[in-house]
Amino acid sequence: MKSTKKQLPASQAEELMGILKTRFEKNKSRHKGMSWTDVQARLEAHPAKLWSLNEMEMSGGEPDVVAQDKQTGAYIFFDCSAESPKGRRSICYDHEALHARKEHKPKNSAANMAADMGIDLLTEAQYAALQQLGAFDLKTSSWIVTPDNIRKLGGALFGDRRYDTVFTYHNGADSYYAARGFRGSLAV
Repeated sequence: MKSTKKQLPASQAEELMGILKTRFEKNKSRHKGMSWTDVQARLEAHPAKLWSLNEMEMSGGEPDVVAQDKQTGAYIFFDCSAESPKGRRSICYDHEALHARKEHKPKNSAANMAADMGIDLLTEAQYAALQQLGAFDLKTSSWIVTPDNIRKLGGALFGDRRYDTVFTYHNGADSYYAARGFRGSLAV
C-alpha cells in the first residue's frame, strides 16, 4: 500500500527548522513567553507537519508561531509575510467558484490550495488577531473563511489593512485579483 503522508527529506527539514528558528528569534513579540526549544521539540514530535510548513514557506508565507493552544499544547503557525503570499495570489475562493467560472478561470482556488498544503484558511477572528501582531496586507488582500450563508449566495470574504484599519470585505467567490491570495494556519 502506497503511503499518502508527505514528508520532507532530512536535509530539507533541517534547513526549514533553521529558517523557522531564525524567524522565531527575530519576531519575539509574536510569541511572548514561548521558547524555541519547546517549539522545536513539538515540531520534531510531529514531522509530518514540517511538510505543510515547508509548503507555506515555499509559497512565500513566512510561517511563524503566533499562539499556543492551552488545551492541546499545539503551537499555532500563521503566514506572517508582510503581504499576502506571492505564490498564492490570483486565485478565487473555492472549488465551487472555480468550477462555476466559464471563462478566464484562475489556476486554482484558496480552499483547494490550502487543502493541498494541509493548512486552513484564516478565520475572520484569526485574521484580526494576526493584524494585532503587526501591519499586514497593506497592498494586498487575503481570502478568509466565509460563513455558509454568505457562500451559498455566491459571496466570499477577504481582509486587508488600509488607513491603519483592518477591513473585512465581500466579493463574488469566483473573483480573483493579482493582489489577492490567502493566509493559512497550522496547528503543530
